Amino acid sequence: MRRSSLVFAGCLFALPAGAGEAPRSVVELFTSQGCSSCPPADKLAKDLAESGRALVITLPVDYWDYVGWKDTLANPANSARQRAYARVRGDRKVLTPQIVVNGKEATVGNDTGAVDAAIGRAEKKGALPVAIDLALEDGRVEVEVAKSDTPAGQGAEVWAFAIERARPVAIAAGENSGRSVVYANVVRHMTRLGSWNGARTHFEIAADEVLTNDADGVAVLVQSGNGGQPGAILGAALAPLGQKAPPSAISSRLSTGSD
Repeated sequence: MRRSSLVFAGCLFALPAGAGEAPRSVVELFTSQGCSSCPPADKLAKDLAESGRALVITLPVDYWDYVGWKDTLANPANSARQRAYARVRGDRKVLTPQIVVNGKEATVGNDTGAVDAAIGRAEKKGALPVAIDLALEDGRVEVEVAKSDTPAGQGAEVWAFAIERARPVAIAAGENSGRSVVYANVVRHMTRLGSWNGARTHFEIAADEVLTNDADGVAVLVQSGNGGQPGAILGAALAPLGQKAPPSAISSRLSTGSD
């Protein structure tokens, strides 16, 4: 397992905005190595992550594993998350590739125009309202969620995602046989850190409980609802392991003890 002595992040790596500025959108790509329509969406997600326009995470699903090729990165938890989104939306649309923006709006993942429009609508609403400070220190993941007057409806949860920032895969069979795809910010494990009710809240957990051997980053989301009924994403942060980022604005407030 790779670890760094100290990592701070209040924004996505490569985000062109100023240090400590919260991202305006979180893009979740549900994809499969066994889906012939997915490689263009995988590239789109990679380009978005590299541009820093959005905080991107890729969630490979397992429900196409029976069609000639078993996805080497798929996780049933990713499929469950996608189905939960469809239940909450009420449209029952579970497909690949699919992109969900800020936990609310779903679109076909390889439709560049539709994805761009969905992100644009999220950007017009401004930065995500809840600030997060994320640190990895002495073998522990520490998360500080700022106080916010943003209503969380039926409450909100804080989740940590172990991610692999760039994972190349050579697909040897199935609809994409012979293709090589690079996946951006692939989710390797999800950990529920706890609930959040609007107050400044601190979470601390052993890194071994969050990370996996192939993870080289951690993403944290504050999301309304719960794992079975996920709602709007209220805050997000991502930290690459082994790389320092300037402390976010919330770090400065913590040092003074203010909210």
